[in-house]
Amino acid sequence: MTLARRIIATGAAAAACAAALLAAADFSSDSDSASPGPVTVADGRPGYVVEDFAYPGADKIKAEKGITLKRGDGHITLAGCSSATGLMEVWSRKSEKICFRTTGTSGYLAVEIPSVFAVKGAADHAAGVSLTAADSTHQEIEVGKGNWTSVGESADPQSRDFVLLEIRTRK
Repeated sequence: MTLARRIIATGAAAAACAAALLAAADFSSDSDSASPGPVTVADGRPGYVVEDFAYPGADKIKAEKGITLKRGDGHITLAGCSSATGLMEVWSRKSEKICFRTTGTSGYLAVEIPSVFAVKGAADHAAGVSLTAADSTHQEIEVGKGNWTSVGESADPQSRDFVLLEIRTRK
């Protein structure tokens, strides 16, 4: 499109918008004087939604299972362990087996699961897990697709209690 045509098209669009605004203003001034004045679009519409990536229902899950699901990208989600095969499994001494469904080519989930000692990778995703002990000792451990991996106290020479903090998956 040439520059002249772009200018004409932009001017026509601006004129149409101005005409619509003037027509709306005329309509509101001709209406009954008992009705309220013009209403802005924001008055009748919900506000903007800002995604904070917080895990939905995290408070209920914490009360029921004793684990904290903080935030993620939606590609790693809590699942019932009997709901499917090939799920990622996290084993903890303080709670029952916890399973996660993994989707997409990669995923991220920030969690707090205490006393973790083993992780089994999902059938179709490898994972990296981050753990920490009370004395700030960190573990960064890779978990293969469908493989059992010792983490936390079972991978620590001093058998310290570790909290699982992050799960990162990839195809």
